Amino acid sequence: MNNFEFRHHSGYLIASVNLEKASFQEAIEFKSMIDDEIEQGFNNIIISLNGCESVDSAFVGVLVVIWKKVRSNGGSLKLVKMGKFDHSVLHLTGAIEIFEKYDSIPLALESFNTPVVQLSNSVN
Repeated sequence: MNNFEFRHHSGYLIASVNLEKASFQEAIEFKSMIDDEIEQGFNNIIISLNGCESVDSAFVGVLVVIWKKVRSNGGSLKLVKMGKFDHSVLHLTGAIEIFEKYDSIPLALESFNTPVVQLSNSVN
């Protein structure tokens, strides 16, 4: 299994992190791969941490840098994590507050679309 898997779905990038622990060295590789995708126009990104037990502060820093980059391009970054993920570094750094978090990739994908009913009610 690759450390990182990338899929494209309806114009969205879905990146899965398949590491027991995501640390500094993996953060550099992941950022480079994501930067390539952003250069190709993928600014709406879902990052699944389902295959990851923990992340260190370097990896959290890369997530923040990616979040800032896609936001400046008019996109968004959503995190997916189920199970026993250790949120401690995300909480300690305060980074947990900036990310949209979802329990599954399908829920994160659905969040990109605003239902027409909500639009028509909010236009008044």
